[in-house]
Amino acid sequence: MTELRCRRTETPEADTEEDERRREPGVRTAHVNGPVSTEEEEVEEADGADQQKDGGEVKEEEEAQHKQEEAHRPESSARRSKMSAASVFLQRLVRVFFGSLAAVACGMLYAVYLSMYHDRKFWFSSRQELEREITFQEGSGLYYYYYKHMLKAPSFERGFYELTLDNKTVSGQTINVVERLSLYPELITSFIYRVTSSQDLVEPIYFYIGAVFGLQAVYVTALFVCSWVMSGTWVAGMLAVAWYVINRPDTTKVDHAIPLRDNWALPYFSCQVAALTGFLTNNISSATEMFCYLTMSATTLTFLLVWEHSHYVLFIQGLCLFLLDSFDLVPPRKMADIHKVYLSSLFLAYLFQFQNPTLLSSPLLSLLIGSVLARYFQQKMKMGPLVARVMKLFLHFYLVFTTGITFSYLVKKLVPVSESDFVLKFLEMKFGLNTTTDFVTNFLLCQESFQTPGQDLFLRLTQASVLPFYLLVLAICLLSTLQTIYRRLSGQPMKTNLRLEDGRIGEQPEVIYHVFHTLLFGGLALLFDGMKYLWTPYVCMFTAFGVCSPELWMTVFKWLKLKSIHPVVLSLILSTAVPTIIGFSLWREYCPRVIAELSDLQEFYDTDTVELISWIRSQAPAAAVFAGSPQLLGAVKLCSGSAVTSLPLYSDIDLLRRTEDTYQVYAMRSAEDVYKILTSQKTNYVIVEESICNELSLNKGCRIKDLLDIANGHVVYDKGEIYSFSKHGRFCQEIKLNYSPYTNYFTRVFWNRSYHVYKVNSVISFQY
Repeated sequence: MTELRCRRTETPEADTEEDERRREPGVRTAHVNGPVSTEEEEVEEADGADQQKDGGEVKEEEEAQHKQEEAHRPESSARRSKMSAASVFLQRLVRVFFGSLAAVACGMLYAVYLSMYHDRKFWFSSRQELEREITFQEGSGLYYYYYKHMLKAPSFERGFYELTLDNKTVSGQTINVVERLSLYPELITSFIYRVTSSQDLVEPIYFYIGAVFGLQAVYVTALFVCSWVMSGTWVAGMLAVAWYVINRPDTTKVDHAIPLRDNWALPYFSCQVAALTGFLTNNISSATEMFCYLTMSATTLTFLLVWEHSHYVLFIQGLCLFLLDSFDLVPPRKMADIHKVYLSSLFLAYLFQFQNPTLLSSPLLSLLIGSVLARYFQQKMKMGPLVARVMKLFLHFYLVFTTGITFSYLVKKLVPVSESDFVLKFLEMKFGLNTTTDFVTNFLLCQESFQTPGQDLFLRLTQASVLPFYLLVLAICLLSTLQTIYRRLSGQPMKTNLRLEDGRIGEQPEVIYHVFHTLLFGGLALLFDGMKYLWTPYVCMFTAFGVCSPELWMTVFKWLKLKSIHPVVLSLILSTAVPTIIGFSLWREYCPRVIAELSDLQEFYDTDTVELISWIRSQAPAAAVFAGSPQLLGAVKLCSGSAVTSLPLYSDIDLLRRTEDTYQVYAMRSAEDVYKILTSQKTNYVIVEESICNELSLNKGCRIKDLLDIANGHVVYDKGEIYSFSKHGRFCQEIKLNYSPYTNYFTRVFWNRSYHVYKVNSVISFQY
């Protein structure tokens, strides 16, 4: 049988039969060479049966094993996907943790730096209370006075009531100083100081400046987060904070005028911008979007409450968002939510500020009303071909601004607001559309904040390397944004799931917003030097985002059509290498300067002002009324509590008119005229300052006495030169000669190198 099987395997027929036998084990065929015996058939049948049984068992085992593998395959793939998702979540959590830690550390270090620098600059910790209060410059000490008043009041409610009906600040007037001066920061700070029982732990003045420095920490932390959110790396946040600190003279005024309103307000605006940036970002979770929305709502309301000029800042921001919506670069749902934030914040601020009519006539509210109505009448504005959409867009602009101007006009007719008319008049003078002899208008135009910035600003920004990179980043983002606007007007949809390979940084709504933001605020900063404090911090943040963003470099490489090196790899390398080089150079150059600032003891001691305030405290009656320059009167009110004729508040037209009357002591007016003006304000003492009376300035037309001569008509123009002329001498100089009729109306009671104090005689004594 063995030989037979071997022979079978040698012939092709045997191979065929063997295959058939394997396919059909139950079928048996005779061998081609002859019949097979019965025994052999039985043996072969038995072998075939055994092989059939074994083959069936193997097949069943293979099928069972295959089913088991198929059953375990989805489980293993699900397990792998869960593990990958967990690893991605863990990596993201680690990045968020270390980024948040770096943001908080930057904020805290900046607050410590400010505290140390402030103490070194003014010798703050070694001064007496009076000397500490005098360090609040630019008249900002006035705000701190009301903080002290709230702490001295028997209860918070009583102190708040006294401030709403205050007749001890401006002579002859009962005013609501909470509304007039936006005193909510002092109210909240004093309330926290009371309820936390901090009297035994820290002095009131340290608690106050600590609150301001803490807000500055929040300020830089918000800039950090904003740059981080846009670039995707917290290295950008650290670079933004570094540039902010290096350019501190152009980013903040907190180091010399702590209580100013913008030092309280701008940190909230920074948080609002950071929340708005996150809210505009595509593909964020609903929880993150809700968090950004609530943060934006709270910070917008707070910003409106703590600064009287905040609604103008939000108007500029509203213009940026209006452009985003008009070009269809942000979902309509998000724009509707932002409009709700603005409207609700304006309504609540109107109530909390005791029905302030300025908010009703604010350009922000007019823009919102015009935008909402125009969207209602142009529901199909974002449809159609390119030419039709452009025409609809111009019509939309016309409707929005026409409706807004009409609404503002009607509000001013129903609720008279003098400030709005004055702002228009001021802008006419600023842009050279008209001329005036009005003292208040010319006085404001001569203020440093409203003058055109000099070249020093741009030189400092260039030396810190921020301006060149800013122009580069702005140019790239602006060109990419213009491409996106063209595609949207052509009917192409925006990609929400952008990849690095796409190279379209201008299709990110948050980036487009910041392009418009920096362009509008930058334009204002070129006109008004004071606007640099709103522009420069975001220059630092925007530039840091750009140099650390792989998408920005990828956009450039897509334009250049780079093929020699993989653009994705090169963009990732540059987004890491460029900020590293910048950071190293900044560390090498500016770190020794910062350390030197903290180790250098500066001398600040105003002996003459200390003598003046000490005399007022000891010699002047408690009910006395003082007249003088607004900055000095702020210090007088803070240190003595005496009533004054005016306040250092340049947004109140009535107070500015009273300031003009007080400044007449530096004009060419008779003793009788000045006496009548001062008695009409119930003045008991007038303070004449040598620095104003004998002011020497290269900008001759902006001296106080020059502005008064122009307003009073005491000037003569000859060959382009201005000469002062009057039949009376300059009052502040003539009164020092101590002769009649000046001695009839005024009696000198105190003098030193800087100040002369004259008592306004209640009974005129005629001496010749």
